[in-house]
Amino acid sequence: MDDPWGRRDDGRPRPADPHARGRAVLGADGRSVTQTLGGRTARTLAGLLIVALAGSATVQAASSSAARLLEKGTAYEHGEGVDRNPALAVSYYCKAARLGSVEAMFALGWMYANGRGVARDDAAAGALFSVAAKQGHAQAKRMLRYTGPGNGRLPSCRQLAVTRPSGPTGALLADLPPARRKVADLVAWLAPDYGVNPQFALAIAAVESNFNPAARSPKNAVGVMQLIPETATRFNVGNAHDARQNVAGGLAYLRWLLAYFEGDVRLVVAAYNAGEGAVERYGGVPPYPETRAYVARIATWFPRRTHPYDRRVVESSPIVRRSGAR
Repeated sequence: MDDPWGRRDDGRPRPADPHARGRAVLGADGRSVTQTLGGRTARTLAGLLIVALAGSATVQAASSSAARLLEKGTAYEHGEGVDRNPALAVSYYCKAARLGSVEAMFALGWMYANGRGVARDDAAAGALFSVAAKQGHAQAKRMLRYTGPGNGRLPSCRQLAVTRPSGPTGALLADLPPARRKVADLVAWLAPDYGVNPQFALAIAAVESNFNPAARSPKNAVGVMQLIPETATRFNVGNAHDARQNVAGGLAYLRWLLAYFEGDVRLVVAAYNAGEGAVERYGGVPPYPETRAYVARIATWFPRRTHPYDRRVVESSPIVRRSGAR
């Protein structure tokens, strides 16, 4: 039986099951982390925490959002109703921490301390545990005995998904110029909001436009995610030339396709290229050379065959319900 404390190489224990962490979103005094930070500490946390939340309604809305993000992070960390995905869990925890969730701060620290979804970093873990401990989180206080208080520098939430890329995606991003890297950061940052694995979203954006917001195809597809006018309208993109709106529209389409084809990555990728109608007409990947090459290229960067999906988005396609359709 595995050691329930997940002992490290140096013999110091750390909890192996974050279910024991509890679910508290606010500090012991009922206030969010950001409401109790002093000026100097708040500046240290810039880029990770929202320092000021104006008005009680805003605080309540942020707390509610943080709770939902924390729940999603827990689901992806443990594979509860979705495929386990530590990197995606880290992204959700970090977003919840930005909104003041003490429990998310602890969860994120735990991920850093154990090297789950991110490279192991005791200094980052200690900094996160320190903030949570100051808000009365008992387990964070105990963990400080093993990690130390850190160096006071917290990880940049916005870049978590791409600052330590590994595997195929790491090679994809390695040589991007700074301007394109910012676009890649945007893609990875927004992807979890749509239930899309950041690595999958990055692969699509890379093949579509190489992260070029000004890209335009002969078929009038524009922007990072190469949206045609019909798709932009369908997913409420007001300005397809705006990088953020374009990425959001592409991710919304990917979320829809994932639900429609029940997470079959090959069918989703083929539909993104040729349209879901073509996939249905052929009962699978269409025989178009361009589409087949596109599917193969995406598989180079994202080799998984299935992806978690939200069945509430849309009723699935008949072809995925027929045996042997794939």
